[in-house]
Amino acid sequence: MSAAPVSTEPGTTTLETGFSEFSLNKDSMHVENGTVTSTQPSSVAQSLREKPEGPRKTPIVDPVESAKPPTPATLTAEQEKKYESLLETVKSWKEIPAAGEKGGAITESEIMWLTRECLLRYLRATKWNTADSAKRLLATLTWRRDYGTEELSADYCSPENETGKQCILGYDNGARPVHILMPGKQNTDPSPRQVQHLVFMVERAIDMMVAGQETLALLINFKSTKNRGNTAPGIGQGREVLNILQTHYPERLGRALIINVPWVVWGFFKLITPFIDPLTKEKLHFNEDLKLHVPPEQLWKDFQGELDFEYDHATYWPALNKLCEEKRAERKERWVKGGKVYGESEIYLKGGNAPSLGQPVSQEAEKVAETPAVAAPPLAEEKKENVLVEQEPTILANIPEGSEGKAIEAKA
Repeated sequence: MSAAPVSTEPGTTTLETGFSEFSLNKDSMHVENGTVTSTQPSSVAQSLREKPEGPRKTPIVDPVESAKPPTPATLTAEQEKKYESLLETVKSWKEIPAAGEKGGAITESEIMWLTRECLLRYLRATKWNTADSAKRLLATLTWRRDYGTEELSADYCSPENETGKQCILGYDNGARPVHILMPGKQNTDPSPRQVQHLVFMVERAIDMMVAGQETLALLINFKSTKNRGNTAPGIGQGREVLNILQTHYPERLGRALIINVPWVVWGFFKLITPFIDPLTKEKLHFNEDLKLHVPPEQLWKDFQGELDFEYDHATYWPALNKLCEEKRAERKERWVKGGKVYGESEIYLKGGNAPSLGQPVSQEAEKVAETPAVAAPPLAEEKKENVLVEQEPTILANIPEGSEGKAIEAKA
């Protein structure tokens, strides 16, 4: 798969012009006892929180109040020792061995990506084998450079999403961002850009995760349309997507909600079942009442929810990308304030109630650190879903589809 071009395609208008009223003024931040608090509302997020007249056409910024991420598991002494060992290993990396001229010194964005939670996800995915975790982490950093993950732009991916075949809308009961895939709205032929578009949207779903939540909820609607009768994923492209997601996005799938499954798609699932970890299978829910998983007020009416939503590309696309750009800028500012350290806390970076791991921790901050990021206990099902797995394949089923269809696997 070739790296993503960063220039805008001929005839594509920069989307920011349609969303110019939302600026990226930096959020003033105050640091006390290692905890960052905002002193003014972020401009994009605050604007999107306003209730629209008529159908909503923009992303939802916050989960409902009752939606809570699970309380982080406490590491054993042995697990903490393995984490510290892995942290020392990644600190020693001075260069990333990417292909050709892409190789070179590790960048600040790559160091910021190597958070405490990131390292723990790779440790869980390898059953706490530090050598394997280090190998996979370095391989992912190399892949991100070769693939051009950070260079994938909204303008480049925009044509793929003009019909709204993918969108991030609302949060489930566990405060996971809901990444919706609708193969019936496929509007392009199979190409590298289709897979790049999926990667781009997974990255945006990660941007939308709230403090304390590391996983996404995948909602795949296989309902056919008059323009697309066959919504079955293509095996070849499905394998490519599966490999990317299970290799480079471990422990990212929290739940997959799959509805309107036609017989040909059932055949696809049977073909890939041998490659799916048993614990991942437990996260797949077929043709269930979606209101059992997503609060009705954040569930699209198209899925029997109460949310009046209309996908308008000229409105939704720039809104999503401006919001995510703002969130990334805020995380970067917090990371800089925390000392630009390896193994920084994602809860801190996302503005949660936790101190930076790069700053001296006072007695008061220690009390904050000991307080769970979320007060409400996780549901029994949530606890079950946090069981460690070795390599969670993902079944993000839908994306590209044309002659061969498209497949999208989610990643756990």
